[in-house]
Amino acid sequence: MKGISLSPSNNCQLKFQNILAKQLNKPINTTPFHFTTTNRQFPTHVIKCQCQRRDQNLVPKNPINTPPPLVVVGSANFDIYVEIDRLPKVGETVSAKTSQTLAGGKGANQAACGAKLSHPTYFVGQVGEDASGKLITDALSGCGVRLDYVNVVKDGGVPTGHAVVMLQSDGQNSIIIVGGANMSCWPEKFGDEDLEVVKKAGIVLLQREIPDSVNIQVAKAARSAGVPVIFDVGGMDAPMPQELLNFIDILSPNESELGRLTGMPTDSYEQISEAVVKCHKMGVKQVLVKLGAKGSALFVEGEKPIKQSIIPAARVIDTTGAGDTFTASFAVGFVEGKSREECLRFAAAAASLCVQVKGAIPSLPDRKSVLNLLQYA
Repeated sequence: MKGISLSPSNNCQLKFQNILAKQLNKPINTTPFHFTTTNRQFPTHVIKCQCQRRDQNLVPKNPINTPPPLVVVGSANFDIYVEIDRLPKVGETVSAKTSQTLAGGKGANQAACGAKLSHPTYFVGQVGEDASGKLITDALSGCGVRLDYVNVVKDGGVPTGHAVVMLQSDGQNSIIIVGGANMSCWPEKFGDEDLEVVKKAGIVLLQREIPDSVNIQVAKAARSAGVPVIFDVGGMDAPMPQELLNFIDILSPNESELGRLTGMPTDSYEQISEAVVKCHKMGVKQVLVKLGAKGSALFVEGEKPIKQSIIPAARVIDTTGAGDTFTASFAVGFVEGKSREECLRFAAAAASLCVQVKGAIPSLPDRKSVLNLLQYA
């Protein structure tokens, strides 16, 4: 997958509106950008704003023995899909067979995947005050994602992030991203109470479709609380801040992302292994590499790599959300206590099911489907 990121300036005022998950059946409250929790697994906002307080119990109390949640801090995009036979050459115009609009974005995809796999999942992110933002929140709540920390940027000049996905006949894709609310109007500095939902997570997932400054603060907060962080390298094609790498537990690139990150070739498994060694020298102890049709491999410093082949799909329709599905499924397995080998296999099964359906979020499999595939794979 090839991605190009185009993002607006971060020079705007913060005016947020809290969006609650539909499953709570609660009226919308306007709250500031706070992640404060009063419960170990399922946070409740502390509301401190000039508006009236409509409901003091925004989130239901946590059921006994519920596992710690997956918390995804990241992007949400309004995806415009166009089906084409091939990519246009420079100066050329090509006709699309069909087009459609769907919810997407790496963060939203991963959060939806976690929820569809029946693990309690929170999404922390931003959308614009527009119809695209509503489409995304409707899609996420429909998957069971908890939306207590999704915020609407109340600035008319900052739309919901969006992307143009050019889907070719072989299922491969190229993507152009416009950052929008994903890249604008985040608080410059979070207080300790703002990051409480991160500190009480079972695992945190990050990507590069939101500002590095946000990822750094979240990763630091997670590390201080002993919460593991998986960082998906997909998104911005820019140098990786060392400060961010210092607080990552598992780095998860695909082959091309690994090459860009290290400045090394990644055409063969041997070259990939050498590039991973450089990642270890950069301070990351575990590197989970997505290898497309060649499967995946988990490299742990000082240990023998663990390889996982793909679980063949009956038909490849769309690979758009496959990487996000793999990473999120691995995270779910990890927080549920599966072995590394089991996590890789679980993730491979989920990705195999994902590529058989068009669209990122619509293609995400549920837990039953993944477990059924694993029985026969």
